[in-house]
Amino acid sequence: KEFSGFPTLKELPIWGFDGSSTRQAEGKSSDCKLHPVAVYPDSTRKNGALVMCEVYMPDDKTPHPSNSRANIPDDPDAWFGFEQEYFLYKDGAPLGFPAGGGFPPPQGEYYTGVGFKNIGDIARKIVEEHLDQCLDAGINHEGINAEVAKGQWEFQIFGKGSRNAADQVWMARYIMMRLCEKYGVDVNWHCKPLGKDVDWNGSGMHTNFSTKHLREVGGQDYFERLMAAF
Repeated sequence: KEFSGFPTLKELPIWGFDGSSTRQAEGKSSDCKLHPVAVYPDSTRKNGALVMCEVYMPDDKTPHPSNSRANIPDDPDAWFGFEQEYFLYKDGAPLGFPAGGGFPPPQGEYYTGVGFKNIGDIARKIVEEHLDQCLDAGINHEGINAEVAKGQWEFQIFGKGSRNAADQVWMARYIMMRLCEKYGVDVNWHCKPLGKDVDWNGSGMHTNFSTKHLREVGGQDYFERLMAAF
């Protein structure tokens, strides 16, 4: 389909796909539908667009069992700041780990690190190119830092509204994984990729949030009751 300009969400069609190819349906009844829910400019292509979709059943009304996004409460006054940690991996180990096994010098110099011995020669290229592509896409990418472990990094995303914020994080992850293909590097999002029995940092995604009431009224009593509910 041709568009006279960058497509709006309403202009994008519903797509069908074979759910058995993604283990979301059985081969004997494999029709699934993709409903566009967010669209972002893709600066890596001429007239490119990145489209976030939800999966629906063939009736176009019932969310697929894997589609948890469809039922998320979405209050635009709920603000989220995500801090996504991850490892860059090459040949089965974090970037900068010794070839053939073992570990680099202990943690301490890698966090917000600089210099070849701490960062290597391609990681900063990757994270800064990722930043540019996210900004081009209209994603609220707000920061980068090298993390505690060798080969570990973090980026921060801010969004207003549960779905908007989560969509931006998912799209930022997708952009990172696609970008790393040309560098021959994988992205490892696992919370403890180096194992629980070693003294190396794991990865998480700290989530900062506030509601309109927290920002404008707040108070210790309300905050403590909120934490108790959690």
